Amino acid sequence: MTKNKWIDVTAPLVNGMVVWTNDIKVQIERRVSMDRGDLVNNSTISMGAHTGTHMDAPLHFIAKGKSIDQVPFDAIIGPTRVIEIKDKVSIKADDLKPYNIKRGERILFKTRNSPASWQNKNFAEDFVFITKGAAQLLAYTKVALVGVDYLSVGSPVDPEKGMKDVHEILLGAEIWLIEGLNLTDVKPGNYNLICLPLKLMNAEGSPVRAVLQRIP
Repeated sequence: MTKNKWIDVTAPLVNGMVVWTNDIKVQIERRVSMDRGDLVNNSTISMGAHTGTHMDAPLHFIAKGKSIDQVPFDAIIGPTRVIEIKDKVSIKADDLKPYNIKRGERILFKTRNSPASWQNKNFAEDFVFITKGAAQLLAYTKVALVGVDYLSVGSPVDPEKGMKDVHEILLGAEIWLIEGLNLTDVKPGNYNLICLPLKLMNAEGSPVRAVLQRIP
């Protein structure tokens, strides 16, 4: 890896890709095509705001929370730490304590989800998720950003209502979330992050393009 190489950690948007269980399927269609004799190429896109690599704004679970167009650039651009979690089930508070996570940090979690879950076009309910206890620790620490390598920070099969509770804890603390990262080619360590959502006014989420650059 060269010193200044940027690593794309964005899941490609393609027809037939995995989406959340109740989300709409991705449809990318070449409406006008030069192959069919048209003057230009022009595509239409239909998908949910939480498709592939995307961000959650507080408004996603907090009724009066900030929307995605209000995300501060300081939360999504700058030094970031990638932490690899070996637990095959979940990210627990005890897993985080050795890392001495500090206020204002941007934290991305690499788990077995990368690349296993992204290779499957069917939704993987057994993905590694953040537990309620770990979410409470991150909220107490007041990190700026949390990123995970599958479609949700919380699990739909967590017996403690993990999906709802974990989102409410993190977003309620105004911790911005990146979900759906692909960290397959990323080693644990320190990076620069650029992650920009679309400027969708009053929306609760948006697809993003996210890239990392290793800090020596």
